[in-house]
Amino acid sequence: MCEGKFDLLTFGEIMLRLSPPNYERMTRGDIFDKRAGGSEFNVASGVALLGLRTGVISRIPKNALGTFIKNRIRFEGVSDDYLIYDDSDDARLGIYYYENGAAPRKPSIVYDRKNSSITRISLDELPQSMFTSTRMFHTSGITLALNRNTCEVTTEMIKRFKKGGATVSFDCNYRANLWSEEEARAAIKNILPYVDVLFVSEETSRRMMQKEGSLADIMRSYTTEYPIKVVCTTQREVISPRKHNFTSTIYDAAQDKLFTEEPYRNIDVIDRIGSGDAYVSGVLYGLLKYNDVEKALEYGNATSSVKNTIPGDLPASDLNEIDGIIRNHKATGPVSELNR
Repeated sequence: MCEGKFDLLTFGEIMLRLSPPNYERMTRGDIFDKRAGGSEFNVASGVALLGLRTGVISRIPKNALGTFIKNRIRFEGVSDDYLIYDDSDDARLGIYYYENGAAPRKPSIVYDRKNSSITRISLDELPQSMFTSTRMFHTSGITLALNRNTCEVTTEMIKRFKKGGATVSFDCNYRANLWSEEEARAAIKNILPYVDVLFVSEETSRRMMQKEGSLADIMRSYTTEYPIKVVCTTQREVISPRKHNFTSTIYDAAQDKLFTEEPYRNIDVIDRIGSGDAYVSGVLYGLLKYNDVEKALEYGNATSSVKNTIPGDLPASDLNEIDGIIRNHKATGPVSELNR
């Protein structure tokens, strides 16, 4: 593994999120709450909160909205060393509008991200030294899907980071509104030979990746078909938009063993967006810090569960809080209410 200055670098689009407050409808409300978000930025933020050195690779407009994003990156304790500023006339920041749900009304999203600055990113804008500067590199299928250019750039990045000695982490994160199952399957199969840690949902495996058999068989198949070492799949039971149960399963190819644990039950869901990314950040922290799949599972489940209780895309729980949540989850007797 590369011994660079970063524990983790991530690459992806950073967006502006606008949400009507107090469960208002987008069609009725006059006010929007402004926040920053984006899958790979969320992951970098989560790992930084737990105490490791992270950075983001992205391209944002050189204007007031770009400054807002830059300031949020720095506030989260994430490096902006590899942030590219677009000063062209057509520079723009991707936006998405998110409406919270309340049973029986489901949450809804409207995207306005076409032709954002990151879609014109070039590897020539980034230093070659970046590819040997980190222990781990992470990106997702969302970034592959933005357009042909980001797909090509992401694929080449993965190859260069792998050559530079980094462990490669990839979250399939399939989004049907970005590309078809056929397009996604072809692009993802093209990068899987370089991936070490894979995050993929059971539904994505069965539908988009066309896998069959039990979940265990599906997870194991990725490691027999490709040199993937660890496969992670989450399991979420949605009782209502405001009440979920959550756990996950991780397959470790080296041990030929599946790891799971009792679900976190009756999670009070304030904001589900970003909880999947929080899971990724917890798993990657466990692997980077301890090189231990079981610890990775515990941190992933805890960070994802608690992120549901936080408004906005970004996590807000440090290592001390997550360690306490893990202890309470594993406790068999009464949990003390005095630690406050």
